[in-house]
Amino acid sequence: MIHYLAIVEDAGPDQAVGLWFPDLPGCFSAGDTVEEAMLNAREAVAFYLEDFVSEGRSLPQPRSLAEIKADPAHADDVANHIIALIPFDPPPHRIAAE
Repeated sequence: MIHYLAIVEDAGPDQAVGLWFPDLPGCFSAGDTVEEAMLNAREAVAFYLEDFVSEGRSLPQPRSLAEIKADPAHADDVANHIIALIPFDPPPHRIAAE
């Protein structure tokens, strides 16, 4: 099982909660609550990675929280939003080498 770090943006009452993955550009999930967005996230990752598996490409290597905090593109997001680890049990594949 691998875990991808997710940024959870809880916009407040009457707005959907958004969730996205710094290591999976364009992969996102949403829900009416944080819990629902996190439940939907596993399915979002599965759909996102289907192309990688079907094309025989290596899955993106998940980075640690420290690595993502050090990335200027995501440092503010990590500091200002909820962070979650989303587990994903992929089909047999290769994970990209670091």
